[in-house]
Amino acid sequence: MDAALVKIFATALGFTQVASSEPVKTYFDPVEDQARIVELLRGGCALMRKAFDIEAINLDDVIATAMDDADAIAGENSVVRGIDIKKLPGAYRQFCGNEPVDRETVDLAAVIKFYNQTLAELPDHGRLKGMKLPGISNVLDVKGIRFAEVHEPDHRRVWISLGEIPVHVQRAFIAAEDKRFYQHRGVDERALIRAFIGNLTQSGRPQGGSTITQQVVKNILVGEDVTLERKLREMILASRLENSLSKEEILELYLNSIFLGRGSWGIEMAARSYFGKSVSALSLNEAALLAGITKGPNSFSPDRNPARARQRYDYVLTRMNEDGAISATEKREALAQFPQFHEGTDGIRRSYFADQVWRELKQRIAQHTLATGSYTIRSTLHPELQHATELALQEGLARFEMDSGRIEFHGPETSLAQSIERLKTEKILRPKPLWQLALQETRLPLYDVHWQAAVVTEKLRTKNGASVRVGLRDGRTLPLNGKTALLRELKLHDVVLVSVTARQGTSPSIEIRVRPTVQGAAVVIENKSGRILAMTGGFSYPLSQLNRVTQSQRQPGSALKPLTYLAALQKGLQPNAFVRDQEITLPPLLNKGDSWSPKNYDGGASGSIPMRTALARSRNLATVNLLKGGIDTNPSASFERICALALELQIYKQCSQYYPFVLGAQATRPIDLALFYATIANEGTRPTPFAIESIEQEGAALYRHSAESTSISAADAASFYQLKTMLQGVVEQGTASRMKHLAPYVAGKTGTSDDENDVWFVGFTNDVTIAVWVGYDNADGKRRTLGAGHTGGSVAVPIFEQIVQASWADGLRQEPLKGPSPAARQLLAVTTQDRNGDRRMRLVEYLRLRRSESDPAESAVSVPVDARA
Repeated sequence: MDAALVKIFATALGFTQVASSEPVKTYFDPVEDQARIVELLRGGCALMRKAFDIEAINLDDVIATAMDDADAIAGENSVVRGIDIKKLPGAYRQFCGNEPVDRETVDLAAVIKFYNQTLAELPDHGRLKGMKLPGISNVLDVKGIRFAEVHEPDHRRVWISLGEIPVHVQRAFIAAEDKRFYQHRGVDERALIRAFIGNLTQSGRPQGGSTITQQVVKNILVGEDVTLERKLREMILASRLENSLSKEEILELYLNSIFLGRGSWGIEMAARSYFGKSVSALSLNEAALLAGITKGPNSFSPDRNPARARQRYDYVLTRMNEDGAISATEKREALAQFPQFHEGTDGIRRSYFADQVWRELKQRIAQHTLATGSYTIRSTLHPELQHATELALQEGLARFEMDSGRIEFHGPETSLAQSIERLKTEKILRPKPLWQLALQETRLPLYDVHWQAAVVTEKLRTKNGASVRVGLRDGRTLPLNGKTALLRELKLHDVVLVSVTARQGTSPSIEIRVRPTVQGAAVVIENKSGRILAMTGGFSYPLSQLNRVTQSQRQPGSALKPLTYLAALQKGLQPNAFVRDQEITLPPLLNKGDSWSPKNYDGGASGSIPMRTALARSRNLATVNLLKGGIDTNPSASFERICALALELQIYKQCSQYYPFVLGAQATRPIDLALFYATIANEGTRPTPFAIESIEQEGAALYRHSAESTSISAADAASFYQLKTMLQGVVEQGTASRMKHLAPYVAGKTGTSDDENDVWFVGFTNDVTIAVWVGYDNADGKRRTLGAGHTGGSVAVPIFEQIVQASWADGLRQEPLKGPSPAARQLLAVTTQDRNGDRRMRLVEYLRLRRSESDPAESAVSVPVDARA
């Protein structure tokens, strides 16, 4: 007996027991129960004949038709594919004609074996009693405004009780999906017979004949694989569910579990997505449209297939009238008025920050509770600062590619040519230009990119290339600026992204923007608490969901150098101590590998320079020389001190055992580097980052965050504060001096890894730390660098400056960096002269006092205090 017939007979065995109200057995003895199996299958055939008679179909004719058209069975239908057509009539006669059972035609042992295996370890249908399916959790920003929703995969729903769903909505779905819902006991034998006929005589997607109860079982318990195994399990569980839940409870589960397109599970979320209202406010027309979608959210989507959606809409209304749910007049009126639905969504978009909230939510709430709950989550997000952070990164990435000649234009965002032609054919007098109407209806996929959309309204050829004029959504038309080669590629009615710059007293300037290939990341963390105020993990979330702040590791380059200087300060060296910026060769670390001879970025050497200057100018040789005598006389011991600091600061979980580590050769996450700098700002207290302030459910508080921080023991507050002043010098006169006007308020460090693969700036104010990274993902295995001369100072610093300015505009105070705290009381402020060319300026240097006779800092106080930068 072929495998397909075995499965069909096993399914028929389950169907017989369910349809005849027999107590359903899920196990039969392969030998002793064969006679009972024959009896049950013959009883099932009798039930099938009765159902066929009700449907006015001749069963013998159906079998004959199948015999005449064997291709119908051997076609694409996976449920009945592979049936031996020659054995079908014989098997049919034995069970429906009561002929003796031929063991060669029907292998009852194989049928029982398949039946037993399929029904072994069925899911517990009892857990559906009182169940509320998981739904969305709303995420609020610091102002209490909803900006995101998070949910389990395939559970974007808002649970609603059946009592809140209008009767006409319930009837629409029953008419569309299961007209005998209130009569059957979980399985509708008539619907199954119709589906069986269709599967025998038609190719394509199998018909299921599933009741609403079966669909609940499929959606929640057994899954959606198109097999007879699933169908058998589904029938048995559906019959059990009817005995444990009321029809109302089953219908409530169904209306909350179905998928209706637009990422919406359940009737309430669908009502909001399509019509912007709760299900309680749905009209008859709107209910009929949603009920029609249920059969196939893709095939009958009003977004993708409006004509087919209209056909299903008409069908649902007709069925409702036939079932007595609506009158002929109501049907006629509804058919004449197809409902209007929203083109877009409710504005709630996925984002890097929302993903971070979701990860934290799973950590804070027990997994079994999370799977059944919906919450209100109050987050740490500052919306204006988040917007500014995203825009600063996007503009910075685009500006880098424009300035470096690396723009890769792959065509416009879209074209409005067809939309404009459609509007022309409607021949309606409109108050706005057609291009403006079409642009206002268009929604670009990169919803988190903060440039404006503009449509080409005019293009003229000129001697120098092309003159392009574009229109904005507000109706203004302006000339478009950009590279001639880019403008030449544009066509009439192309939509592009533009940056609009408005200056007081002059006309706005519009410049084209192109999606960059280079990537970046930025995060803003509150120093004291660890609150994540803003975060963007890439150019655009729809393009790439990888959060490069928390999920990507990159080489920090010189941005890690402060770690070595912190170890030197803790050892007792002063910020104005002279260090050798000279060539050096270190022996193999731990007597493994080769010796190491590093170079400065510019290839030169400066001799002896103050440690403050060495850090400000990011001198590699000076940093490495600290390993030999500055921290410990033994370079290996110096390395171990630096590694211990890195581990306690949680920059790394382990240190790569090679000297280039001290110059940032080991990759780390941007968020971990940001927390290192926040620890410097806090004079040695490392905050724990978080994005969730509190979690509530139905008004009850389930969780409130309490600030967590760690005091670093390997370095004291005095060392951290000295390092803080040295990092202020990086901004004042070092590699970040392009924003030296902010030196009183900002400290930080640039970073550029080998071959300019990664560039950074990580800096802090009194209130926040901001980390910015720029580089190529290089996920395709091809190593691509930013190019010679592109450093943290030229690429990352401008992005940082825009974000820090936005933080002050958002309400944080722009104040000079604070002096040492009482914890750093062992410091002495000394005013010195800093000679910088012909200009003389006074410098306040904080020097460590001797703490005891054995204090290693004793030798440091004798170092000349002339910084000689």
